[in-house]
Amino acid sequence: MEIFYYLVFGGLGAVVAAVELSKNNKDRITTTPAFNSFKNNYLLVYSLMMAGDWLQGPYVYYLYSQYGFGKGEIGQLFIAGFGSSMLFGTIVGSLADKQGRKRACVTYCIAYILSCITKHSPQYKVLMLGRILGGIATSLLFSAFESWLVAEHNKRGFEQQWLSITFSKAIFFGNGLVAIISGLFGNLLVDTFALGPVAPFDAASCFLAIGMAIILSSWTENYGDPSESKDLLTQFRGAAVAIASDEKIALLGAIQSLFEGSMYTFVFLWTPALSPNDEDIPHGFIFATFMLASMMGSSLASRLMARSSPRVESYMQIVFAVSSVSLLLPIVTSFMVAPSKVKGGSISFAGCIQVVGFCAFEACVGIFWPSIMKMRSQYIPEEARSTIMNFFRIPLNIFVCIVLYNVNAFPITVMFGMCSIFLFVACLLQRRLMVIAEKPKTQDWTSLKEKDTEADPLNI
Repeated sequence: MEIFYYLVFGGLGAVVAAVELSKNNKDRITTTPAFNSFKNNYLLVYSLMMAGDWLQGPYVYYLYSQYGFGKGEIGQLFIAGFGSSMLFGTIVGSLADKQGRKRACVTYCIAYILSCITKHSPQYKVLMLGRILGGIATSLLFSAFESWLVAEHNKRGFEQQWLSITFSKAIFFGNGLVAIISGLFGNLLVDTFALGPVAPFDAASCFLAIGMAIILSSWTENYGDPSESKDLLTQFRGAAVAIASDEKIALLGAIQSLFEGSMYTFVFLWTPALSPNDEDIPHGFIFATFMLASMMGSSLASRLMARSSPRVESYMQIVFAVSSVSLLLPIVTSFMVAPSKVKGGSISFAGCIQVVGFCAFEACVGIFWPSIMKMRSQYIPEEARSTIMNFFRIPLNIFVCIVLYNVNAFPITVMFGMCSIFLFVACLLQRRLMVIAEKPKTQDWTSLKEKDTEADPLNI
């Protein structure tokens, strides 16, 4: 079965190369040298930030187990990370709108470097502190950088359509190529050079420090609403008013939470799904294959967003439908293919089918990221962009914490079925978003802020 992995990887690589090399003028957007310089600077920084994140991922659980902690204690550490992202991350992320997005990006680097340093200690309390810092950093990674990019792009007067180029390239490199290289580099440090499971965290700190230096030397500051009279509670209230008053923003938040919740659950489920009888599977190679599928998706997204038709709101319905079907495969194979009773060995025939389906899901993930970024840039008001984006992560983090806490309580087929249902609901909500996308706003953001201020007895 080993040749199967090479066939899938080679096939995906060929498709990615074909998609990239076959782009014509219709698939490309003419830009300016000034924009290209700005885009390349952001892509360099974003790739370094993602390298710092990807290097850690495969070794967190392994490091904790090497320190002698059991599944229960490790599960608590993971829950602490997502809980921190939900609680503290929302507050810190919201401060980016008021205190500055550049400062928030630097804070991400510092928090994640400190989190990496804590990995040198086998003390549970120190590791817990590291997870809390990591949770805060994760919230900033998925809000502050995008908020800075959108604001700076608009401030410099670049065409709105050019944002889609930066988004798709950021996912292609940061979530695809960098992920593959980081996995191979981490494996080199731990296995080939035998530097131990802490080595990838030290390497991640170096990449984060380099990225922070570039941010400090080349980025300018931008803000959401820097009003001195606005405290944190008022910012939260303003964001809540924007979500409640604009159905498009509310739908976007629900769609994002449903998809990302299913995606993070998939991260926990794919290993036991492919090796139910302790089959010997090449985790690193399969992970690299998934990332290659994600690169294929982001490459397709760049072609789709370069054209006026179909619109993002339209094709994302198909993406959610395909992702829903792909996560049904573990359930289908459990009925259609007789389960193997043999322990160990290579991957089963059912596992091979699931690998193909999971690659389809990862391709959908690759399309999802730049597409959701483009929709957020269109619908979320600039004044509270980071705050609203972190609001979206609250239900996501609650969902992931519940899944982590109950991961052994339900059969794996039930968990995949739940994710498939969530993705189908996201498809329906995307349909609704497409229908109302052309409707004019009944109120603009300024009037919403004025209305909220008048209704707030604290702001007199």
